[in-house]
Amino acid sequence: MEVCRESIGDSETIGRRRHRSGVGRPALEGAATVTTSELDALGGRDGWQVDGQAARVHYSGAGDRYSVEYYAPNGSVLYWQVPPDDAGETAVPVARSAVPRPLRERIREDLRAAGIDPDVERRTV
Repeated sequence: MEVCRESIGDSETIGRRRHRSGVGRPALEGAATVTTSELDALGGRDGWQVDGQAARVHYSGAGDRYSVEYYAPNGSVLYWQVPPDDAGETAVPVARSAVPRPLRERIREDLRAAGIDPDVERRTV
């Protein structure tokens, strides 16, 4: 999977679906506290962008496109499958079991490099 350099919507939109950064939502049981510097470190990794208390990166490969989001307030990672631009569809959340293993490993490595516990990637939301 390669980091997708093209923009997929604006910083508040994935495809055509609006979403929130998770601010004000209760923390998941066992969620780690993440500092601003750790979130900024994640934003410094290839392709990641920080938006408030969340960070996102876009990947494409083998004909599939994904948006991956990390939410600091509750220490969770969500995967979205992004349809082709000409499909006219909305991005949809996907189960981890449907996400290619190399992409999941890359996300865990990015979290680890930023000082965030990589096990949050495995946490069920």
